[in-house]
Amino acid sequence: MAQKAQIDRLLDEGERELVAASRYPNLGDMSDEDLARLKSNLRSRRDRARDIAKRQRREMRGKSAPAGARPAADDAGTREKLSLLSSAVQRANKEAARRRRFAARETLKKNAEKALEMRRASMRQHHPSAGRTANEGMRAVPNRKAQDLADPMEVGRVSQFVKQGQARRDSR
Repeated sequence: MAQKAQIDRLLDEGERELVAASRYPNLGDMSDEDLARLKSNLRSRRDRARDIAKRQRREMRGKSAPAGARPAADDAGTREKLSLLSSAVQRANKEAARRRRFAARETLKKNAEKALEMRRASMRQHHPSAGRTANEGMRAVPNRKAQDLADPMEVGRVSQFVKQGQARRDSR
């Protein structure tokens, strides 16, 4: 974390306000629209600082003409500024993601409560008691599946016998 004097040296007044707004408790008190606006402003400032740092690195390597009177000798300050703005963007993005998760959880909770209420309402339906099985309860349903005639142990014994016989014939 950079010291206050260093932050004051690196950032202009508008950028300082944006970075300060990206910290808690200011970040938690913002509305969703203000947070979106803050993210957009921080991104544009970060992108500008990134482009300046790239240009300065190219000037230092001699790949481009200097933008000012003389070529840049160092881009350390611009890189630090970029780092400060990038971490502010990350904080704002993290807060936006936290709010989305919270909203999704609330939506899920409301949907689950609605489903439970619908299920409870469907269970409250009473069917008329007059009918073929009134007051008799459930009737037994006969099993229509054919009974197994062979003992499972006998099936295993015979298949093992056949397997051994085949092995004897194959070994001849």
